This record gives sequence, C-alpha cells and structure tokens, in this order.
Amino acid sequence: MQREEIITVRMKELKRLKVIHEVLARRITQRVAAGILGLSVRQIKRIAKRVKIEGQRGIVHRSRGRPSIRRLSDQVKLHIIALYGEEYKGFGPTFAAEKLFEKYKIRVSRETLRQWLMEEGLWKRQRKRRKHLKCRPRKEC
Repeated sequence: MQREEIITVRMKELKRLKVIHEVLARRITQRVAAGILGLSVRQIKRIAKRVKIEGQRGIVHRSRGRPSIRRLSDQVKLHIIALYGEEYKGFGPTFAAEKLFEKYKIRVSRETLRQWLMEEGLWKRQRKRRKHLKCRPRKEC
C-alpha cells in the first residue's frame, strides 16, 4: 500500500478539487466546471487528467515551494548587504537602492532591499508620528 503524502491545500485549490471530482464523477460537464472555475475547457481537461493520475497532488501547482528563477543569488544578496553596512548605514531602503544603482549599477528593488535589511536587523520600520496639534479655545459667539 502506498503512503499518501500530506500536502497543504489552499481554499482556491479546495474549490478546484471539489469541482474536478464532480467532473470525474460525471455529475457536471467540463464546460460547466470551466464556467465555475473561470478556466477554459482545455485547462479543465488537463487538471482532471492530472487529478486522475496523481490524486489531490495534481491540483497543486508544480512551482509551489520552489525558489523563484528570477531571484537574486545569495552571493549578490550578501554583497549588497555588505555595501549597505559599509557605505549606506542609516539610509532608507529607497535611497540606498538608488545609490546602489548610481554607483555600482546594481539594480535591486526597494522592497527586496527592505526585506533583506529587516532580516539582517539593519533596518527597522519607523512610524511617522503626527505633529501634536494644540487645542485652542472656542471663539465666543
């Protein structure tokens, strides 16, 4: 007997799985399923085939849990963090990202840099405080 793997399934995938099971049980047509899920009939056929072969696992996207192919390497990340520590300490992520591009032609998004700096403990979110407004007495009528 084969041991079934435990996978985390999202709500969207649960809905898909339920509809695909309905298709496989022939309670609804592929066209109706496509309308419910907002997919094409071709995609419904493809997903149904995968669910038939793999079971629940067929619903989950193949890229789930894998690192992005577009992400910057760890070596580049460490280099950028080192540069920030040496030259741009105290700069905000936006300004630091601009300076990295100006001086070193390293293009990194502000948000990516902010996340990296927060991981390393080099940047902490600073809330802007509202200026205190003193209440003045009401005018006499």
